[in-house]
Amino acid sequence: MKTPQAVAALAALAQETRLSVFRLLIEAGPDGLPAGHIAGALEVAPATLSFHLKELSHAGLVHGRQEGRFMIYTADFECMAALMTFLTRNCCKGMPNECLETVETALSRCCAPSGKPPARSRS
Repeated sequence: MKTPQAVAALAALAQETRLSVFRLLIEAGPDGLPAGHIAGALEVAPATLSFHLKELSHAGLVHGRQEGRFMIYTADFECMAALMTFLTRNCCKGMPNECLETVETALSRCCAPSGKPPARSRS
């Protein structure tokens, strides 16, 4: 991820409603949520939610898809991972291997790369 994309993503998340939407979509996983469910869960008016989803979409953090008469929104886990990697790239005095391994390992447990379902732990 380059600096302009990181700035756009961080700017999109630097608003309470958008951050709440993104966190809800992260929690929902790769299946995503219908817009109406998001609006109800966060008690946000549909027009307001539409504005915030557009901002998140322009930043590359969420994607919408049509399913019948519903719009389903999904967090872009690859974008989130790229942003987290960008933010930690220079940590640990220029030797980020420990930090990056921790982030990448954590993300690989929950976030589906390239549309694959996440691996479920068997504990």
